[in-house]
Amino acid sequence: MLSWWRRWRDARARQQRAIPDELWLDTLHRLPFLKRRPLADLLKLREDCAVFLDRHEFHGAGGLVVTDEMAVAVAAQACLPVLHLDLAAYDGFVGIVLHPAEVRAQRQWVDEDGVCHEGSEELAGEAMPGGPVMLAWSEVAASGETAEDGYNVVVHEFVHVLDMLDGEADGVPPQPHAAARRHWLQVMEAAHARLVRQVEAGEPTALDPYGVHGLEEFFPVASEAFFVAPERLLDHEPALYALLSGYYRQDPAALAPAAAPRLRQIGRTP
Repeated sequence: MLSWWRRWRDARARQQRAIPDELWLDTLHRLPFLKRRPLADLLKLREDCAVFLDRHEFHGAGGLVVTDEMAVAVAAQACLPVLHLDLAAYDGFVGIVLHPAEVRAQRQWVDEDGVCHEGSEELAGEAMPGGPVMLAWSEVAASGETAEDGYNVVVHEFVHVLDMLDGEADGVPPQPHAAARRHWLQVMEAAHARLVRQVEAGEPTALDPYGVHGLEEFFPVASEAFFVAPERLLDHEPALYALLSGYYRQDPAALAPAAAPRLRQIGRTP
């Protein structure tokens, strides 16, 4: 009964909350990593956004007024990781809070010696179990410009949501069996160790150095690059790219003609 009701509600959302053509085209123009997607992906993404907007509530903080343009921009990027999975992955939370800019939050942590510390941290986004998801609009608005750097705050925070589906943000989303989990950890831990070595040596990195803060941050950081700078991730971390491609059931690097030789080199045909 519930499944029937959900399908009916989603079908109604696709009609009643359908995104106008002009607004959708403007969104794609501002987000070039979406614009190069094939038509079938863009049609599904547009419908998924309508359902996402029906299921989730937006709230502005600090006097920010959330416009349709802002909500669709967030929805389009949030729906990208689950484009070939299931929007139900986001059913565990309702609210999305947009702040005008980064938020300073107080933090407590315990170091390796068991000593408790306190301090503040600038947050561009935060996903908490059960929600809400917090995002800084200043960072979301810059998504088109920061894509070349492999940075995307919306993807990052919504990948945290996927990671927490099994109850813990540990860098390992739910896996179908133990062997898959072992393989996931093997690839992720090796790639994470390489990033740590590069950062410690002061070398340039293909991934955001923020990923050194454990697998729970490395998974979202790697996913950002996978979706907005896939060719670079494929060049530098082919095994990691293949792992994420299998998980998300997507192959964004194959959408770029220049990626064909690299894909053939690792035994994959675009």
